[in-house]
Amino acid sequence: MSANFDFEVQFFESILRRSPKDSSVIEILGGLYTKQGRINDGLRMDRRLVRLQPENSTAHYNLACSLALKKRNPEALRSLAKSVELGYVDYEWMHQDPDLEGLRENPGYKKLLDSLRKKA
Repeated sequence: MSANFDFEVQFFESILRRSPKDSSVIEILGGLYTKQGRINDGLRMDRRLVRLQPENSTAHYNLACSLALKKRNPEALRSLAKSVELGYVDYEWMHQDPDLEGLRENPGYKKLLDSLRKKA
């Protein structure tokens, strides 16, 4: 699967070298790395984006996904809660997002999802 994204990754990495604070490139790379199965690199990009844009609900959501994929559930739940606090509202996606599969049975996740559903 990784070969499908090699060109794109190299392209965006070259842009990032020239513009290391380009948040859109960082976000794209995080997603590409994750699709390639490079979870550690995706996590690194997600953390970087949250540092650059601490009020970005999607950045916190993506960080939560990367943390969940690494089975770092307490951190993932904190980041997910922060994304909701900052305005993340897509209950349907959060409910079915495969990256959050490891959190499905967690009471904290269920409570957060329920509160989001009530807001929707």
